Amino acid sequence: MARKDDIGRWGEAVAADYLAQRGYEILEKNWRHSLGEIDIIARSNGRLVFAEVKTRTGRGYGHPFEAITTTKLDRLRRLALAWCRQHEISPRQIRIDAIAVLGVPDRTPNIEHLTGVY
Repeated sequence: MARKDDIGRWGEAVAADYLAQRGYEILEKNWRHSLGEIDIIARSNGRLVFAEVKTRTGRGYGHPFEAITTTKLDRLRRLALAWCRQHEISPRQIRIDAIAVLGVPDRTPNIEHLTGVY
């Protein structure tokens, strides 16, 4: 069985590929700041998209979206604003998305993408 960190990295790569196939320009992955980390930063139709990716190999611990709490969303918003400040970009056109990846490597995963969760 793969380690939790390996599954998470796999899920983030799957999510980035998913977005890229849909025309998103991937700007950064795993951007780190003292407040935490943003999994994927992308651009789509002139808007910056900050995506939180949750990966699960099964539903034994619930749906991946259940792990995205209001506290987590608040932190993501603060992180998105910090990224904008660091890159001297106006945060007027930003969106926070959630992506759930359910599956295991070497099998086709189930991907769900919620746009504008915050």
